[in-house]
Amino acid sequence: MQLSNEGPSAARDESFSEAIVRDDCDWHGKQGCLAIVGTPIGNLSDLSPRAIEVLGTFDRICCEDTRRTRGLLSAFGLPASPRRLVSLHAHNERGRIPQVLSWVESGERIAIVSDAGLPGISDPGERLVSEALDHGLRVTVVPGPSAALAALVLSGMKIDRFCVEGFLPRKGRAREMRLEELASESRTSVLFESPERLVATLSELCELGGDRLVAVVREVTKVHEEVWRGTLVEAVETYSNKEVRGEIAVVLSGADLEHGTSPEEVRTLISKCLEDGKSPREAASVAVLEFGVGRHAAYELAIKLRDSFANSGSGSRETR
Repeated sequence: MQLSNEGPSAARDESFSEAIVRDDCDWHGKQGCLAIVGTPIGNLSDLSPRAIEVLGTFDRICCEDTRRTRGLLSAFGLPASPRRLVSLHAHNERGRIPQVLSWVESGERIAIVSDAGLPGISDPGERLVSEALDHGLRVTVVPGPSAALAALVLSGMKIDRFCVEGFLPRKGRAREMRLEELASESRTSVLFESPERLVATLSELCELGGDRLVAVVREVTKVHEEVWRGTLVEAVETYSNKEVRGEIAVVLSGADLEHGTSPEEVRTLISKCLEDGKSPREAASVAVLEFGVGRHAAYELAIKLRDSFANSGSGSRETR
């Protein structure tokens, strides 16, 4: 909210704003609290003054990696004694939660940080925050850098509606299901990927959902920051012949539903393909190439239409 210095309500607005700061963000009292603190994703200058205050004055800091956090604290001349730094990562978060909650309940001020960015977004912290809120404890946030949001705003895509997928499963049916969901997702999506799996993921996204716009965002806020924009087909070609290093975010445009393609058009095309003797898989592939629809959704529709034809005892297309 932007406050104006003019008008009869200015004084009331200003007092209200000050009250919010005093009542909700004052962690200097005796009441214990848990603070979610955003830390730099590459550039140390992005650590905010509030984050520096919290990390320098709170009783303990829960860290994804105590070594990384110790280095961050030392860079700003903040206390980094072993007693203040508590390991809290994906493998021990569940077991560590009761101890952390007891500290907050006893009046201690506890900060939680990840190696980079905001805890809880593809990083530890989500479960701890949920448990603290369930116990009626005070939880606050010190906003900071986010790799997902940085990639989204750099992508140049429509981001009024988006979803953050984070890291995909590495293999198996779980990975297939997530990729199929992405293929039919109408919102812009952002996911994280390693250099070793980048080309495979881009290829699978193209195969399942057709060619779409994509941005490959690498090393955000670092010296070698890079943003590549193009289509999935172009991305596969580019990165198949290019060595990639560093941390990568992939921003995928939503399934294209804005160019006159209706569900009925897809249905009609698949029905025509089945009439012409194509298999459900072949008919689905035609729909993917023609309309850019998700392969999984197109295949399921083709199966339903084939079964419908069989049940009707006719080879003609189902009418509605």
